[in-house]
Amino acid sequence: MEALLNKYEEEEEYEEDCPGCKVEQLKRADTSVPIKPVFFISIVTLCASLPISSLFPFLYFMVRDFHIAEREEDISYYAGYVGSSFMLGRALTSILWGVIADRYGRKPVVVIGTITVVIFNALFGLSTNFWMAIITRFLIGSLCGIIGTMRAYASEICRKEYHALGISAVSTSWGIGLVIGPAIGGYLAQPAEKYPSIFSKESFFGRFPYFLPCLMISVFALAATVMSFWLPETLHKHNKIERDKNNFNESAGGTPDESNGSNVSQNMNHSERRAPGSQKSLLKNWPLVSSIIVYCIFQLHDIAYLEIFSLWAVSPRTLGGLSFTTADVGQVLAITGLGLLLFQLLVYPLVERITGPVMISRIGAVLSIPLLASYPYLALLTGFGLSIALNCASMLKNILSVSITTGLLLMQNRAVSQEQRGAANGISMSSMSLFKTIGPAAGGSLLSWSQRRQDADILPGDQLVFFVLNVIELLGLLLTFRPFLKEPEDSDISKSKDDSLDQENGIQERLVITELP
Repeated sequence: MEALLNKYEEEEEYEEDCPGCKVEQLKRADTSVPIKPVFFISIVTLCASLPISSLFPFLYFMVRDFHIAEREEDISYYAGYVGSSFMLGRALTSILWGVIADRYGRKPVVVIGTITVVIFNALFGLSTNFWMAIITRFLIGSLCGIIGTMRAYASEICRKEYHALGISAVSTSWGIGLVIGPAIGGYLAQPAEKYPSIFSKESFFGRFPYFLPCLMISVFALAATVMSFWLPETLHKHNKIERDKNNFNESAGGTPDESNGSNVSQNMNHSERRAPGSQKSLLKNWPLVSSIIVYCIFQLHDIAYLEIFSLWAVSPRTLGGLSFTTADVGQVLAITGLGLLLFQLLVYPLVERITGPVMISRIGAVLSIPLLASYPYLALLTGFGLSIALNCASMLKNILSVSITTGLLLMQNRAVSQEQRGAANGISMSSMSLFKTIGPAAGGSLLSWSQRRQDADILPGDQLVFFVLNVIELLGLLLTFRPFLKEPEDSDISKSKDDSLDQENGIQERLVITELP
């Protein structure tokens, strides 16, 4: 038996035909910064995030052109429901996509998601009425399961020391998409009005003024679809139990005798008894559940902020807005995206190593509260002063938001082992999407109501909107402290990894434990 144990320790730990094992071998052999995988992750994530926010600069005008709102103050109300339809679709299917990713692989989910963006985002730009816009946005949300899958993929494709870089790439691309998307929508919507020398009002883009930005995003998604076929699959697809049984038999001389058969049976039963422990209910994993709840609170705040900011900026000054054009909003958010990119690539990994993911989330929340409180007073500025102040405030606000998100995503991925990571991110995406379904509708309705109370004695006009956003931010901040939020302990993570490998290999104490992401 001692010789048998030595054989198992020396035996290669990887399956030859398993795509996940091939990735693990590459990670072990290559200790350099994973530039190529991070680039792929960024492109695919950007493809999924662009459709979410590209409509914000022109949504106000799109709903106005549908002629469904009886008063100007009601446009924000209907615009909120168009924004929420995407999140509703995603909330209903995120867990399903997570299960599919865990069973069939990450790559099929990514390919289906990018194709969805290609088709239905283009159809959204061709919407001629309110309900067509609602349905196409819902289909994009329900059929695109990329984001949750890419979170798991980012942790699996990178070595442990580069996990923060991988997750940061997801959050950065997501954040950049949420600011570059509005820039695309702002500059390219209504091209016949902005660029009459190129597009006439009688042309196709003149008759469908919101199709051009959607078309550009669909073309980018088509390129991402082609690129996704080169993504390496990271899911382990093999069952070593039968192989381990055969190896026992071979070591015993080809035909197992009664004693050796008994040993195999005992070891197999021991493995089977331990296997369910690694598949314990994710809902009983409090570090995971608590981080998801806090994450959902902050995501509710962020999506409501994005909806409110874009609608507030294009609203007339008589209603407390800034009277911006779609191009003005696009310019502000493009500058914000550049600052966000530089911060996440150059500053965030260093800060996260020094402070930890929880502390950086707390710092981001604390700084966001006074920043948001200053927004109503920006409407008092004009000209160059307004441009400088708004660009600085928008850049800082998005940097803080993405820092909060990245810290909580790191906690979620560290709280589970690989075979549960897709399902865990599916639960996270589904829960977050439910909150984000509420955000745009509630934000649009709140802004519409606040614009009708400009002369109120308490929190008049848009002051009420940003006060409510700060209340949500404060709630999220309070929940980052104990006893609510529990950080995953290293011993818990190690045990989860060990149990995962025990189940995969079939014989618990016999194999060398490898380091899983």
